[in-house]
Amino acid sequence: MRAGQSSHDRQYRPGVGMMVLNPKNQVLLCRRVGIPDGWQMPQGGIDDGEDPRTAAFRELVEEIGTNAVEILAETKRWHRYDLPPQLVGVAWDGRFVGQRQKWFLMRFKGSENDINLETPHPEFDKWIWVPPDHVASRVVSFKQNLYKSVLAEFRSHLRAAGSAPNQPWRNASSGRLAYLKMMRRRQ
Repeated sequence: MRAGQSSHDRQYRPGVGMMVLNPKNQVLLCRRVGIPDGWQMPQGGIDDGEDPRTAAFRELVEEIGTNAVEILAETKRWHRYDLPPQLVGVAWDGRFVGQRQKWFLMRFKGSENDINLETPHPEFDKWIWVPPDHVASRVVSFKQNLYKSVLAEFRSHLRAAGSAPNQPWRNASSGRLAYLKMMRRRQ
């Protein structure tokens, strides 16, 4: 058993998740191979003897072909999600009921050409950038609460980066500004 891990945690695969932001403060979502609605942020398991930060950088290379990122923040706690019943006993050779993850907020420092899903063992077939507000609604249902929890923990960091979630006014501000200018011209 790993340090700081309870017997209950052994039922959860130890892993990492990476919320990668582009310069426009949009979040990278990737679609799982063969699953049309299987969108998620990059994530993966922690190997024996590996620390979470090292695992995060390794997983990025394995999943999106690059780790040209800098870490902006790390979750204070481990976040969990449960697999849906039809996957329990199937995924990860039936050893786990879900994942227990340490999450990292990262700034992408490369170019979009650096993102290459054609890795030796492809997990994804498509990627997109979405506003933080849209992340939870785009992902598979069994990860939505996890993503909401991670977004909530990173909220202050996202505000500092200029992309705080749950602020619909941010998306409408340019329209509101144009409306106000138009009204001033009419007066």
